[in-house]
Order: sequence, then C-alpha cells, then structure tokens
Amino acid sequence: MDSFLILTSLLKIVGILFFVILPMVSYTVYAERRVSALIQDRLGPNRVGPAGLLQPIADMFKLLLKEDFTPRAVNTFYYWLAPCLAVMPAIITLAVVPFGSTLFGVPMVIADVNVGILFVFAIASLGVYGIVIAGWASNSKYPFLGGIRSSAQMLSYELSLGLAVIPIFMLIGNLRLTSVVQYQIGHGWFIAPFVGDWANPFKWLIAVPMWISFLVFMIAIFAETNRLPFDLPEAEQELAGGYNTEYSSMKFALFFLGEYAAMITGSALLVTLFLGGWHFPGIPDGSHGWIFGLINIVVFFAKVSAMLFFFIWVRWTLPRFRYDQLMRLGWLFFFEIALVNIFVVAGMMAFHWSQ
Repeated sequence: MDSFLILTSLLKIVGILFFVILPMVSYTVYAERRVSALIQDRLGPNRVGPAGLLQPIADMFKLLLKEDFTPRAVNTFYYWLAPCLAVMPAIITLAVVPFGSTLFGVPMVIADVNVGILFVFAIASLGVYGIVIAGWASNSKYPFLGGIRSSAQMLSYELSLGLAVIPIFMLIGNLRLTSVVQYQIGHGWFIAPFVGDWANPFKWLIAVPMWISFLVFMIAIFAETNRLPFDLPEAEQELAGGYNTEYSSMKFALFFLGEYAAMITGSALLVTLFLGGWHFPGIPDGSHGWIFGLINIVVFFAKVSAMLFFFIWVRWTLPRFRYDQLMRLGWLFFFEIALVNIFVVAGMMAFHWSQ
C-alpha cells in the first residue's frame, strides 16, 4: 500500500510539473503576447510555427543559449539562490490543490493534508524571499528598491489574503481544500448560488459576503504575484525592471517562470475556493468511470485558464498604482473589509443556527 501511494504520488508530481505547469507557463506567456496584441491592435507572435504557436519553444532555446553573465560586485551565493527561491514556493503550493476528483480510483491531489490552506500560506509567503534576496544580492540600486517594494507589498496584502478565506472555512468547519470542493458540489459554488442545490435562502444570503471575500482575495492575488496594477517591484519606467535587472539567461527566465507559476497557483486557488474546483453541473466525478475523472481535470484547468485570461486582460487594461495608493488600498481598505466580512459571516451563521 505504501509503495502504491509513493508511486502514484510521484506520477502525479511528474505529470503536473512537466506536462501541465511548465507547458501552461510557456503558453501563458504566448497568450499574454497574443491578448496584449489584440488589445493594442497589433499582430503579436505570428512567425514561429502556425499562428506563432512555437514561439515559446524558440524563447526557451534563446534563454538557454544566452550568456549567463554574473556581475562582479554581486554576492554570488545569494545571487544564484534567489531565482530558485522565487520559483519553488509557487510550484510546491500546488501539492495541496485538488485538480480533479479521482482517476482509476486515485485522488487527483498530490497531498490531501488537513491543514491545506495553512500549508498554502506558509509556503507561498516564502516567495518574497527570492525577490528580496535578488534585490539585495545584486548590489545595485534599482534591484534593491524593487526588493524593498516587493517585501512591503507582499506583507501588506498577505493579511487581506488570509482574512478573505476565513469565512469559507468557518462555514465548512475544516481547513482541507478537498472539503471546500465537496461542500460546493453539495451546496453550490460560493459565488454562483444558482449552481447546485441552493434552495435554502441562507445560501443565497451567504453569497454576498462570499463575493466580497472573492474580490478581496482576487485583488490580493494580483498584488502577491506583482501583476499590474500592482507591479511596483518591477516598474520598468521607474526601476528599469526592478529586482531582476542584473539577471540574464536562465536565471532571468526563472523569475518569469516563478511569476507565471504563481499566477497559475493563484488562479487554481480562486477556482478551488470560490468556483467549485473541478466540479461542473451535470458531470459526475471519477467514481463513475475514468472518462469522467479525465473530464473533471479538464474542467479544472479550463477554469484556471479563464482566470489566467482575466489576469492578462487586467494587465493590459489598467494603469499602475502609485506606491502610496497601493499601500493605502491594502491597509486602509482591504484589510478592514476582509476583517468586517468575517464578523458579518459569523453573525449570519449564529442567527441561522438560532432559528
């Protein structure tokens, strides 16, 4: 039994990492370039392969073959360590996210731990170290400013991120992410009361604070992944690229891999917590046959892709905040809104149970 568990876990890790995450990162970059071109009335990648679909592969070889230059004044050990620290947390976090129901009787989650959301926040918060160390180890002014901005920004919005999910786990009663999906299958998606059995008026009422949690969580994810309008740590017009200014070749590519992997992780969490995870009305789970298990996986990643499109769309639509506006929004608005939302849900639950 232990050897079977180890084998299936290894297969899931290899499958998710090499056949899902890395291709998704590559083609999210391609999608970003195509969507930005459409928004700006340009053509975008259209030379390498049909419709430019082989452009990510050409970019990969370009980054692999570029000179890996290390400036003389950097702190070499930390300079090399920073890109690894930037990319690892985003990938490790996916271990507890259920990306399907079951396939051939095997649960489609790498580690179904009973403190799933705490694991997510504990590991994801390490991502800031990669950026801060990159800024400091580069021994250059612009990367240092980008690293400081990033540390302040991530710490500020992690509070809102954590507080926004508390109402969900108050309602469910445990911290397991698979339980969140199962609850939404039985009671309807948190931000879509019409999906599932929501005949109880309380379920429609609780959707209002859940929408508030969803919006706060989503905006905080934008800030955590340094995406526009929260990309102050990079801010090309001010910091010439920010924390990654002194990097080249594959170390430079690892920062982008980390950013897009964090986008995928954030989208996967949004889908799991608020959009029913792998569930879709009318489609049974994998216990009814492997074909349905496969469809569940496809549904999950289709939802993730839709969220990624939204990330890209926002980037090329909204202007960047000023730094004081960014910090004010996090501390004076989202923190208070998320905190009040917890008390609202607690009051609604107490009133409902007293009836």
